[in-house]
Amino acid sequence: MTSVPPDPTFGGEEESICLPKRPRMEECEAETGDTRRTTVDVSVIIPVHNASCWLEECLQAVLNQDFTGSLELSVYDDASTDASRAVLESWKEKFEAKAVSMVISGHHSAQPRGVGYAKNQAIRQSSGRYLCFQDADDVMLSQRVSLQYAAALLQPHALIGCGVRRVPEGSTERYTRWINSITPEQLLTQVYTSHGPTVIMPTWFCSRDWFCQVGPFDEGGKGVPEDLLFFYQSLRQGGGVARVEQCMLVYRYHEQAATHSVLEETIWKLRVDFLQERVLSQWESFTIWNAGKQGRKLYRSLSPANQKKVRAFCDVDENKIQKGFYTYQDSKERPKPRIPVLHYREASSPFIICVKLDMTEGVLENNLKSLQLTEGVDYYHFN
Repeated sequence: MTSVPPDPTFGGEEESICLPKRPRMEECEAETGDTRRTTVDVSVIIPVHNASCWLEECLQAVLNQDFTGSLELSVYDDASTDASRAVLESWKEKFEAKAVSMVISGHHSAQPRGVGYAKNQAIRQSSGRYLCFQDADDVMLSQRVSLQYAAALLQPHALIGCGVRRVPEGSTERYTRWINSITPEQLLTQVYTSHGPTVIMPTWFCSRDWFCQVGPFDEGGKGVPEDLLFFYQSLRQGGGVARVEQCMLVYRYHEQAATHSVLEETIWKLRVDFLQERVLSQWESFTIWNAGKQGRKLYRSLSPANQKKVRAFCDVDENKIQKGFYTYQDSKERPKPRIPVLHYREASSPFIICVKLDMTEGVLENNLKSLQLTEGVDYYHFN
């Protein structure tokens, strides 16, 4: 068992050095190349900030893994002000008895440096060839490491997720259903939706080599969607996305979760930029499915070049269709752009769908099916 002392750079309240938001990739690669750093099969990576009320259950679940390879737990405490550090230290003997190495470090500055920073630090001090990401408020089931490790061996350049069970029961019902029901093909086609990464961060498992090629995580701190930024960068570099179908994680919902601090507009901009980069740059023209608020917002968020590619809006609302056009009043062009509004059956593919999934009692899904379109070719979901 190893307790790593805090880096003196981050040890006190007077610390004033500014670090880059994204540490150099070469640092990660250099550590990976160090034979001392790759002696364990899997490192479980846990960032911690004021998680004392959940840690006992989380740590016990790591000890309950049925994985037969070598396992390590690497924890970084990001300026907790509760009993988190004491709880972590109290588990050393239990991990030692199970021959699971445990590395603990952290800092005690006045302010936490954020999830991205804590994850990067936990990874740097770890030694596993594969990384299993775990949030301190969640609980992994006993087969998680073994099943995801087997999947990662077959797909070393992929982010591997798994099914989840949400607690409290019934919280974020639509989101949870989407996490567990999305098809293997949709893991790649639905990366532009507001749900975020198609395999959620608390279920990620990947090789250290792939992490170092893509990462590290953005260290911008509170409000930065470090998981979505990493996920998109992984896709840019040709990374795969896969999921172990079984439920392998109890995924806890609570108001203190870091995800609640991320601004909706930040996520929106990232999604729009990635959509333009990966999809719209390949299309000569397209239709926005939804002439209402969300469809118009997407149009206004597009670059001028991509706005010119919008041949029409389409909808099922007769009131919107009867108006005939959407006029972009904020445009500096003269005359102002007027985009036709059509019934969806009169519109032409490809489409960007700006209607929320699983919100129309199947009407949207049936309409798409009636047109015999192929997701990822004829349309992409954005909302």
